[in-house]
Amino acid sequence: MARIRTIKPEAFVSESLAAVSLTAERTFFGLLTQADDQGRHRDHAAIIAGQLWVLRPEHTPSDVETDLAQLADAGLICRYTSPDDKRYLHVVTWHRHQKINRPSMSRLPDCPRHKGSSGTRPIVVAPATEADITEPPPSPHGTLRDTSREAREPALHSTPDSEPAGQSDFTEPSVRESGILPASAVTPHRPDLGPRTVDLGNTPSGGASAHAPDTLSARELLAEYVSACNHRPPDDVLKRLGGQVRKLLDEGIATDHLRTALERHRLKGLSPSVLPSLVHEVMNAAPMPPTHRAWTNPADLNAAYGGDL
Repeated sequence: MARIRTIKPEAFVSESLAAVSLTAERTFFGLLTQADDQGRHRDHAAIIAGQLWVLRPEHTPSDVETDLAQLADAGLICRYTSPDDKRYLHVVTWHRHQKINRPSMSRLPDCPRHKGSSGTRPIVVAPATEADITEPPPSPHGTLRDTSREAREPALHSTPDSEPAGQSDFTEPSVRESGILPASAVTPHRPDLGPRTVDLGNTPSGGASAHAPDTLSARELLAEYVSACNHRPPDDVLKRLGGQVRKLLDEGIATDHLRTALERHRLKGLSPSVLPSLVHEVMNAAPMPPTHRAWTNPADLNAAYGGDL
């Protein structure tokens, strides 16, 4: 499986690469993409030709074998044989130029000539400096080192009596017993304000009507809408209409207004996007004022005024 690898700009002015042919250089760059995370690959010219030269059939496996021989003579790759008599190769300077995040272990055997250099990189331990700086042993869990801020600045966190700051006069338990509330938290019941379960808050802003006590969900309103239809509307219409109903309910529109608007929407067969306009029409509908009629004298004065005139 091909992987993302790094080719440095210095590769094109490398003397070792300049000593091989252009096809060998191309084979070397191709091996960087095909080798595993430890820089190893099967030393098989036909396999490498099928991976790197599949669209250039004129470059045969025999030519690839010539490329590999040039790369080995230049010291760019190392060819070796495993105990099971299979041939492998690895890039000699792999770990010097390839920085791989989370490298995986190689399934191919290590090179006996470069053991340790082509496999997992060894851990280099830095020598101690002349100042003889030693790392303190790990502290037990829950303790602080002497170099911590709490150890260096004890005056900021403790009192002169070695007691925790702010805790000397604190006597109230941090956890209250369940079900016990202070008397100040309980407000007396006032019958003139109605039952305790009634929300006495303000009417929602924005001109929307308050929720009715029997507020229904968007799913229930949509179910009423579908049951009143002669034929079930398409799913796309119901989906968009349900979104409009849910949005209007979140704005605080009363259920009665929504139900009336949905009834008008069903009778007219309008688009779901028109539902807010229908709600606006229902909410702001007002009785028409009586039309002005000019005054006329009654034909029968006795019937109109009861003989008072």
